[in-house]
Amino acid sequence: MTQQLDSDVHFNVLTETCPSRTSLARIANKWTAMVVIALGTGRMRFGDVHTTVQGISAKVLTGTLRDLERDGLVARYAYPEIPPRVEYELTPLGRTLHTPLRALGSWAEEHIPEVLAARETYDALR
Repeated sequence: MTQQLDSDVHFNVLTETCPSRTSLARIANKWTAMVVIALGTGRMRFGDVHTTVQGISAKVLTGTLRDLERDGLVARYAYPEIPPRVEYELTPLGRTLHTPLRALGSWAEEHIPEVLAARETYDALR
């Protein structure tokens, strides 16, 4: 069943009942952001994503990829081979998300010295 949304509907993520909150919650998840950043380089096999996104368990990666596929952000390609081969890549919609998430990742890398210094100062005063 396809649901049509009225073009006059306006979403506001700050409204408690707005469905855009589920989308924001998904993309604000650290593993989602890292998987989208990793897939920004192109189509990858599961094992390559798992190796690239260090620290994620196979179970969490599987769930994250399924959620991203459900939301239309990732495409899954299964090949009838032995052993089976499955690849993932960002959809056009997913590619629109890669740029802002990559920018957030770059911001985190660039500003971590300042964040660590602020934490140290804060903790010393407590």
